[in-house]
Parts: sequence; C-alpha cells; structure tokens
Amino acid sequence: MFDSLSEKLESVFKKLRGQGVMTEDNIKEALREVRLALLEADVNFKVVKDFVESVRAKAVGTEVLQSLSPGQQVVKIVNDELVAIMGGHEDNSINLAAKPPVSLMMVGLQGAGKTTTCGKLALHLRGRKRRPLLVPADVYRPAAIDQLKIVGKQLGVAVFDSSADQKPVDICSAAMKFAELNGFDTVILDTAGRHQIDDFLMGELAEINETIRPAEILFVADAMTGQEAVNVAAGFNDRLGITGVILTKMDGDAKGGAALSIKAVTGKPVKFVGMGEKLDALEVFHADRLVSRILGMGDVLTLVEKAQSVFDEKDAERLKQKLKKNQFDLEDFLAQLQQIRKMGSLESIMGMIPGMGKMMKQMQGAQPSDKEINRIEAIIRSMTPGERANHSIINGSRRLRIAKGSGTSVPEVNQLLKRFTEAQKVVKQLQKLGPKGLLKGMGGLGKGRLPFG
Repeated sequence: MFDSLSEKLESVFKKLRGQGVMTEDNIKEALREVRLALLEADVNFKVVKDFVESVRAKAVGTEVLQSLSPGQQVVKIVNDELVAIMGGHEDNSINLAAKPPVSLMMVGLQGAGKTTTCGKLALHLRGRKRRPLLVPADVYRPAAIDQLKIVGKQLGVAVFDSSADQKPVDICSAAMKFAELNGFDTVILDTAGRHQIDDFLMGELAEINETIRPAEILFVADAMTGQEAVNVAAGFNDRLGITGVILTKMDGDAKGGAALSIKAVTGKPVKFVGMGEKLDALEVFHADRLVSRILGMGDVLTLVEKAQSVFDEKDAERLKQKLKKNQFDLEDFLAQLQQIRKMGSLESIMGMIPGMGKMMKQMQGAQPSDKEINRIEAIIRSMTPGERANHSIINGSRRLRIAKGSGTSVPEVNQLLKRFTEAQKVVKQLQKLGPKGLLKGMGGLGKGRLPFG
C-alpha cells in the first residue's frame, strides 16, 4: 500500500544522509518534498500541515544542526512524528475487562468488509482464549445473515440465530441474554451499513448503543477509499462516539492516506488492520511498526509473532533432526511451504525483513513469487508418498505423470528436482562446516541464488 510513499521518502532521506552540514534552508527543502509526498499519498491536508510544522520546529534546533549526523537526526524526527500522528505507543487493545459477556459493536458503511472482519476478530479473540458469539444484526442487506453464518461455520465459531423480520435492537438484546446463559464471554454485533451516512442508520445504531451499552464501538473502514474513509469515520464518531477503528484492505495498492490520517482526525486509535481476504489476515495495529515498514526498515517483531503463531516447536525440532541426518525430503519441504503460506503472501513477509523490500525491487522479478510457490506445491502434490520421500526414484515416465497431474511441464518438474538436490547438498556441506560455515553459506543468498526461486 505504501510503496509510492516509501520510495519518495527514501529519496528525500538519501539526500539528507549525504549532507555533512545541515542548514535551515536544506531542511526546509527536504520538508517541502516530504509534504508533497504525504499529500500525494492522500494524507489529510491539516494533518500534513501540523506534521511538517512539528518536524521543522524540532529539526532546526541547535542540538540537531550541530550534531555529528544531522541528516540522521532529521530522519529520526520524521520517524517519531509519523508514529505520533498514528497514535504513538499508546495501548490500543480492545476493552475486554468488563463483566462478561463483553459486547463489541461493529459499525461502518457497506462494502468496507464489516461482516468478514467480524469473523476475523472472532478468530483473533479465540486465539486469546475467549469464547466469542457472532451476532448477525444486519436485516437489510440481502444474505447478510447467511454470510455471517457461513463465516462462523468456516471458523467453528457460534453464530446467534436471527432472521430478517426482527428488529436489530431486539436481535442484539436477545443475543446478549443468550450469551450470558450459554457461557459466551464476548459478543460481536454485526450491524447494518449503508452506502452513506443517513439519519435512519444512525438512529438505529444509536438505539442499539443505548440499549446494549457495548464495551467497544469499532468503526470498520476501507483503507482503499483514502480520505473518504477518514471523513466517514469522523461522521460516525460525531454521532456515536466510536472507541476505535479497524482498517481493512491494507494489503491493497491504495496510497495509504487513511491509515496515516484517521487517528489524528478522529482522535480514536486504529486497533486492527486487515491484511488480506483470508479469515486469519487480521493484525493488531502498532503505529511504530507500520512507520518502520513505510520507511523501509522492515517489521521484524510482527514477523516473529507471525512465525510463532504458525510454527510448532515440536515440528521445528523434528525438522532440525532430519536436517542433521540429511533426511530432509520433499514431504518436509511441502510442509514448510504450507506453514510459510499461513503467514501471508511472500511479498508481505519479505517486506517485514529490513532491506528486503528494496532488494526485491532491485532483483526485478528474480525472487520467487506466490505464483511460483503455487506451481511448486502443485508439482509436489502430484507425487506419490514414496516419490516425495525419495525423489531419486522419479524417472522419465514418473516425471511425465507428475507434470500432467500438476498442470506443468516436464522441464519445470526437472528444474524443481534439480534445485532440491542442490539444496540438499548445500545443507549437508553446511552441517559439516558448523555455525561459521552456515553464516558464510548464507551470504550467498544475497547474490540472488535462492534454491527454489
């Protein structure tokens, strides 16, 4: 989402770092470029104005201009101010401290992905040992109730039984009583949306709010709509008093202005971001981590958290032992691919590693893509268990069968087997060399030679 903004800011910072002496004039010129970059990214005009003035006031101080690396100091100030306008380091967790069942009211316009986000939030809460109940209270949009039931079934999360002939406030009231009687500690209310804010919608939401008194009113905003999302959030906040924001479609190719503006305009924190269509693609929002991604410095903490949630320690130890004994086979490789895919797209994962986002652009398509991984998975899945365990038995006729079964060609099957064999040899050599050899061998990855790229 922030590719264009990241490139422009990186260009500005490169100039700053290259200047041994900083003056008010070259800081002013740099901030002019930063201002234009933010406006082009669809950041709110007033937010940009306040941001640039705050950075300027701090950047022209004596301690910065006379420091050993003034350019680096200015970059740090920009980083800190970007973090500040998006909420700083404040606690943006949802309020679950109230007496159960805790109610979370989801509001927003149609098309923002509210119903799907309800499911994502339920999955997130279940991971925190909560017992959520999904409540379909949108009686106007065709199939809205059925959609939430389908999402609940996919996740194995309970969905309250409601119908389109009921009043939304009655549905929510009955659901709260049901949750209390049946041991559900969290109730997620999926309310109706409109194509725009109107009095009927707000009146209905206000009635639910006054009756239920939810612990949180979470506004679900489509990040792809830019400043329009910010304006709508402000409207909902004025009428309902929202407690937080969930930004959806953050994996899209929009400019990112909504993410950078919405906290400053509404005064309410962004609590979660949706990073894809899959029901597990919901991340807790951290302003400092997002800024780190924007400035090309990666996001190692989120990457570690994703890995910890996906990889099992016992499986990792088993894999370690197989590597030591040189018994790593295609079945193991397929399992690792599937684990990595659970963490998100390859592009998003690489973007969290400091410097890798920029390196991927420089490699101009040489890095493996998600499409490439799909092809590799298809080839391995077309093999028999015996072939995966011992790929040396795959002769010409077997390769032809595998190619037909996977919708690929024999040369593509040959290429995978050749690279897998090469990778096994490298792992065997590194095991002999020990930790120092491992580090030396990994240096070759920077030359663009990836075993399965």
